[in-house]
Parts: sequence; C-alpha cells; structure tokens
Amino acid sequence: MKRAFHVFHRLAPRTLRGSLSLVALTTTTLLMTILTGVFNMVMDRHLQHQVDYELRNRAAAVATTVDTSGPRVRILETVNDRLLDANVWIYDRTRLLEKPPSATVRSPLTQAADRLAAQRKRICATVHGHRPVRLCSQHIAGRAAATVVTALDLAPYRSSADTLLLGSLILDVVMLGCTYALTRLSVGRALRPVRTMTDQATQWSAVGSAERFGTEDQPAELVRLGTSLDELLDRIRTVLRHEQQLTGELSHELRTPLARIIMELDWCRARPRTDAETRAAHEVIAEAAQSMRTICDTLLDDARENARNPATVPGTTDVVAALDRLLEQLDAPDQVKSALEPGAPMLEAGVAPALLERILSPLIANAVRYARSSVIVSAQRLPGSVRIDVVDDGPGVPETFVDDLFQPGRRADTGDGHDGAGLGLPLARRLARAVGGDVSYDPGHTPGARFTVSLPAG
Repeated sequence: MKRAFHVFHRLAPRTLRGSLSLVALTTTTLLMTILTGVFNMVMDRHLQHQVDYELRNRAAAVATTVDTSGPRVRILETVNDRLLDANVWIYDRTRLLEKPPSATVRSPLTQAADRLAAQRKRICATVHGHRPVRLCSQHIAGRAAATVVTALDLAPYRSSADTLLLGSLILDVVMLGCTYALTRLSVGRALRPVRTMTDQATQWSAVGSAERFGTEDQPAELVRLGTSLDELLDRIRTVLRHEQQLTGELSHELRTPLARIIMELDWCRARPRTDAETRAAHEVIAEAAQSMRTICDTLLDDARENARNPATVPGTTDVVAALDRLLEQLDAPDQVKSALEPGAPMLEAGVAPALLERILSPLIANAVRYARSSVIVSAQRLPGSVRIDVVDDGPGVPETFVDDLFQPGRRADTGDGHDGAGLGLPLARRLARAVGGDVSYDPGHTPGARFTVSLPAG
C-alpha cells in the first residue's frame, strides 16, 4: 500500500496547470462514462422495443389466418403463406399445429415457444444461443383458444448496438483528448498573468522597487493576489530600508571608537612606550571596544524593538551623569560648557543610559565640529518630560537645507572637510521618537544652531 502511494505521488503532476488539467480530464471521463452507459442502455431498450413491435405486428398478421370460430382451430391458406409461416408457431391451446420448416420439435426455439404458448397471454422472451432470438406470443380468443408465437433474429440489432457503442467510445476518446488539450491551453492562458506577476514581484523585491501592481485593469480574481503581493513588497522594502539604515548607522556610530583604537595602535607601533603608557593605551582601547559593543547592542536592540512596535523602551538615566561621560569623550572638552550647576537636583530621563548617549552623541559631536568657540549643553525638567538643548556659535544650518536636515544620508555641504555620512541626526531623532520623545532644530536661533532633545521624565 505504501509503495503504491509513493508510485502515485511520483506520477502526480508537479504543476498547477497539470493538476487542473488532470482534474478536468478525470471529471470529463467520469461524466462521459455515465453518459455513454446511459446512452447505450437507452439504445438497447429502444432496439428491443422495435423488435417487440415488429414481432407483434407479425403475430397480428398471422392471427388473421387463424380461425377460432369453430370448436377447433383452423389455419386458413393465404397467398403469402410462406412468408407468414417463417419463424411462426401456431398452437391450439398447448397443442402445436404449425411450426417453421427449419425448427424441430425438440429445438430450443420450439421449447421456448411451447412455454410462451402455455401461459396464454401476451409475453416476450429472449433465447440466448449461437445467435440470440426474440420470441413474442399473442393469444387469439374465440370458441377455440389459439396462440401465435413469432420469432426474430437479434443479430442485426445487436450489430447495430455494438456499432453505436464503438462509435460512442471513439467519440469519447476524441472528446477527452480535446478536453485535456483545451484545458491545458485555457489554464495556461489563465495562469499567464499570475506567472507574470510572480516574475515582476521577484524582480521588484530584489531591489526594493517602488513599483506596485495596483487594482486597476486587473481581473477580479487577481485583485486580491495583487493586493497581497503589494503588501508583501511594502514589507520587503521596509525591511531592506531598515537593513540599509541599520548598516549605515552602525558604520557611522562605530567610526569614532574604531578610529581611537587605530590611533592608539599606530602610536604603539611608532615608538617604544613605557609600561604606564602601554596600560593607558590598553585602557583607551578597552574603553573604545566597550563603547563599540554598547553601540552595537543599543542599535540592535532598537531594531528589534522597532520590529515589535513597542510603545516605550524601559529604563531611567541620570542626565547629568550621562552628559559628563559624553563630554569626557570629546576631543575638545574645553570648548564645551555645561549649563548645569554643581549640586543641582538629580534630573532623570525615562530611557536607558546607552540609548540616551546614542541620542545626544551625534548632536554634541556636530556642535563641536562646527562651533567657532563654544558649545553650551543645558538640561531642564518640564512637566512630564526632560528638555536638553545643545547650542553652538557656528554658521548654523543653511535655510535651504532645513527641510532635509533629518533625512538619512543628506549633508548641507559634502565638501566641508568633515567625514560625516549624514546619519547622526536622523538616528538621534529616530531613537528619541522610539521612546516617545523627539529631536528638533530651532531655525530662529542666531547665531549658530540650537538642537532640542525632549524625552519622557524618569
């Protein structure tokens, strides 16, 4: 049984076109078999009725030559007596008066005629011998009781029935072949738009194209398929965009700590160093490596949280302590001034420490990069939130670039000598908005630039 199932599974069509064609062929075969059987049954009954009608007409003609008005049955002689006597048996009650010249008393046909005459009613029967023969009896009432039995060879009728059966089978085979061919052709044409849509979806998904199928000029059956493919392409494009964004953000954020590691290694190879200098270099490398690890964890956690569409990221952070750590890592700490007075009450933001550093780091780094003489970082508590301002006295943001300031990969001046990739500010805003905050730019502040970070209070 299991082997037969495997054989059937291997022989089953591998394509939808083949499966639908096989289903259509199977259904048509079943229908044609039923119709052919019914047709031949009807034809057999029709031919039998024709035979019985012919036999009764012949029996009625013979009955006109039988006289039952007297006490005994008399057979009258007629002009067509030989034609009437062919395959005819005449009985006086059960006594055989006349039979066909070719039949004997003990032949199967004569015995079958005897049985029909004994019943004394209108009845027919078939004798199956070398050649099938149909017999019908007709009772003649009068003073004397007579019965006429006529016979007819069924071979010509059976030959006609066999010819009809063979013709219907040949017609069935031709129709099944045409049905299979037309079904494959029709299904192939019907599935052609699906194949085209599949190829287009494959091409569009590979490059994150904005092309979509839409619902116009599409058959009703393909509208739902097109809508589903469009939604899938939208998700794929979003995933690709997030992947590219995450890759760019990682490379942008990892550039600074990686540069510190490379610089320390270059200094180590440039000249012999004391043990204290070596330990200091190791500490710097370890700190940069830990910073890289924190950056990776923060961005990957944010990507996973975005995939789950969270409302908030848990955690609280001392804003003053986080700012102190960031200012210590800057290349020009003397240039940065903090507006937070020593001994001020603790100011907590409702975000994780690593996430707060990732939000503020690109803002402060940009301010230091473009400031002429000073950068001021201030923080204050507002009802339900914390506000952090980063202000520099640099040239500010050109008015023509304000609308593109937070677009990934966009820079106001690519030839300004800085190696930024235009990803820091978009990353800061995205991380802030992920926890219910925001990063904004004040275009009315002069001179220089002022960026404001608003975060939930801790």
